[in-house]
Amino acid sequence: MNIRTLTFKGGTHPPHSKKATEKLAVQAAAAPKVVVIPMQQHLGAPCEPIVKAGDEVKLGQKIGEAKGFVSAPIHSSVSGKVMAVEPRLYPGGTAVICVVIESDMQDTLFEGVKSYGSLDNLTPDEIKNIVKESGIVGMGGAAFPTHVKLSPPPGKHLDAVILNGAECEPYLTSDHRLMLEQAEKVVFGLQALMKAAGVKKGYIGIENNKPDAIEALYKASQGIEGIEVVALHTKYPQGAEKQLIYACTKKEVPSGGLPADVGVIVNNVGTAAVIADAIREGMPLVERIVTITGAAVKEPKNLLVRIGTSFKEVVEQCGGLVENPGKIIAGGPMMGIAQFTLDVPVIKGTSGILILSEKEARLPEPSNCIRCGKCVDVCPISLMPINISAFSLQDKFEQAEACHAMDCIECGSCSFVCPAKRPLVDSIKVAKREIMARRKKAQSSQAKG
Repeated sequence: MNIRTLTFKGGTHPPHSKKATEKLAVQAAAAPKVVVIPMQQHLGAPCEPIVKAGDEVKLGQKIGEAKGFVSAPIHSSVSGKVMAVEPRLYPGGTAVICVVIESDMQDTLFEGVKSYGSLDNLTPDEIKNIVKESGIVGMGGAAFPTHVKLSPPPGKHLDAVILNGAECEPYLTSDHRLMLEQAEKVVFGLQALMKAAGVKKGYIGIENNKPDAIEALYKASQGIEGIEVVALHTKYPQGAEKQLIYACTKKEVPSGGLPADVGVIVNNVGTAAVIADAIREGMPLVERIVTITGAAVKEPKNLLVRIGTSFKEVVEQCGGLVENPGKIIAGGPMMGIAQFTLDVPVIKGTSGILILSEKEARLPEPSNCIRCGKCVDVCPISLMPINISAFSLQDKFEQAEACHAMDCIECGSCSFVCPAKRPLVDSIKVAKREIMARRKKAQSSQAKG
């Protein structure tokens, strides 16, 4: 194989912690008896439920209608009866409207689920519509509606699609297993994305600590014009959108800009795989691969889980817990969201369920900054995290904004390397939220004025 190895400036090297699951094939999780399906599983506008208590639904049937352009419809992951449409807790930390369905355990398929045939017979607009109506969003965790990425603003010309197979987040192995076990499906999905975007060039970026995945995708893409498998140096956050774009193309997304500004769109390898399912089988996004791991989990696994299955039920299929959890995280330890309960459902963006022991989760006591500059050295965006954090802690949000706080990708590299153990990214997140709130307030005042 003649494959380039590329990277970006900055970044760090947290422990991989992937050994528990990287060699474990994906297993289908047992079908849940009840699913709780939130109407907010993506960035953008929440869906509006189009079913009510007492309705009978089928597997793959649409139950939530997108009410905005930046939104994605939601489908039932089981067949059965709607028990309730009511607010329930979800992994975002708040209560949102959810459709609660009791499964009849029959998995009766919705009549509208059918193959769309050959990719050659589909136009770019038809592919975009399939992606939209199938409720497909970014499967790496951000859950941005994929059809929106395929529809850049007027004046933006696309010339490449990049698939993110880096999986640089510690503990998680769901993408790695997908690439090994379903490489051909990933490549088919990339071809569909390239045709929909009207581009001739596609990259698949994979960290070089996954040589088996690199080989599998290289073999699956042989003979397909325009697709290049790229080896990436093993470094966090190698899978971050802007860093991946730079590594593959040497193009820099401008401050405040989007990948489309440099002619690129980025999607996760899992997104490509579900696009393949949508085209070949007509199946909307109703399940995903989840890595369940951490020292508190008895039998770590990679499971194919129905959307709406509770974390608790998933963990029970891994033998339960061996000790009281020190921390529960939806996603990985660097960018995941901490949970206070297992009674939340798996959603489209749930790449992992990480349950740390009390020892693993213990946070060191922060001390005063020693001005070492390590946070500056590792920042993949070339920011000065300590300055932004200091301004945030002093409620000086205008100064934080002037230091480009909004460009922070919240990767956590600065917090990880800080010898004083200061939680820099936490205070930067506060600054970003305050800056956004002030911008919205100013826009509202201008609109009224």
